[in-house]
Amino acid sequence: MIRTLPSSVRDAALLVARLLLGVVLIAHGSQKVFTWGIGGTAQAFEGMGVPLAPVSAVFSALVELVGGVLLLVGAATAVVGVLVVLNMLGAALIVHAANGIMVSNGGWELVGVIAAAALVLAAVGAGRYSVDHAIAGRRTPARV
Repeated sequence: MIRTLPSSVRDAALLVARLLLGVVLIAHGSQKVFTWGIGGTAQAFEGMGVPLAPVSAVFSALVELVGGVLLLVGAATAVVGVLVVLNMLGAALIVHAANGIMVSNGGWELVGVIAAAALVLAAVGAGRYSVDHAIAGRRTPARV
């Protein structure tokens, strides 16, 4: 029985996951910062019933935009992963849960999948092809 993928495949998979998640987060963070602006994002959050909307808008935009960039290079992956999970958990519970699962109905599936991917990256790390690995100077394999 195979308990885990070979390390080279695992590291490549972590790279792909980080790149895809990073791009998605950057897109959403950029929308909050550059399209709507923080004020517009805060106003939208207020309309959705998000508490402390201006603070939540800044937190969400920074986690998504800066966190997305950090994931692309694999830096501070565990911290970014946890922050993304918290951000998505808030979005799921406050905004999306009442709408069911399907994103087409405003449901939580997208934020749930983003949170799950971020949780996995926080748990297992960025992999060999990352700043985290270069700084550590050694490979820290996932314990599966």
